[in-house]
Order: sequence, then structure tokens, then C-alpha cells
Amino acid sequence: QVQLVESGGGLAQPGGSLRLSCAASGNILSNNAMGWYRQAPGKERELVAQITSSGLTNYADSVKGRFTISRDNAKNTLALQMNSLKPDDTAVYYCKLTNYGYVARSYWGRGTLVTVSS
Repeated sequence: QVQLVESGGGLAQPGGSLRLSCAASGNILSNNAMGWYRQAPGKERELVAQITSSGLTNYADSVKGRFTISRDNAKNTLALQMNSLKPDDTAVYYCKLTNYGYVARSYWGRGTLVTVSS
């Protein structure tokens, strides 16, 4: 019903920057929220940042002030600008979209790997 494809992952040095992108397609409702989650080896998947269709944002405390989430509703794309990267940011980053219809339904991308190492 909804397909999500992440891109932009790679290797960055501590203190460096990366920009992740997510392209959404399919049955995307006007009332929706998109977000970035990440999962490191041996760890649970955790919320990084989310943004509603109206532009309201929420960030994990660990990334607040360093990461910026944004979206382009016309293109159905989502971005995550990651600055001042730390080794603890190393993880697979997943894009998520939630449609708010008569019931809320969430969809996930396959993920893109971010490695922060000197």
C-alpha cells in the first residue's frame, strides 16, 4: 500500500555530517506523519525524529540540536540532516510513515546504514 525507500547512508567522521532521504509512494493520505528510527546491533529500534504533515516535529533527546527532520509534501520525500555526528549515531536508519485514516497504519522502509568512525 505504501512503499518507502531510504538513501544517503554511508561513512562519516565524528563531527561530520550526512543527509538521509526517504522517498514514499503508494496510498499516502493527506493526514500522515513520517519519521526516522534507528537500530544499532544488539539494540532495540528507537525513534530519532518525526514530523507531521503540518510540519510539527519531535526529536529524541540524544539528537536534539544536531539533527533536523524535514519533508516535501509535494514530492512525498523525507529528509534527515545529521550534523555533529557521534560514534553512537552508528546504526541502520529506517524511514516510517503512518497514515491516519479511520485507523492508523504504519509502514517501514528497508533501512540505510550510517557509520560514524574516525
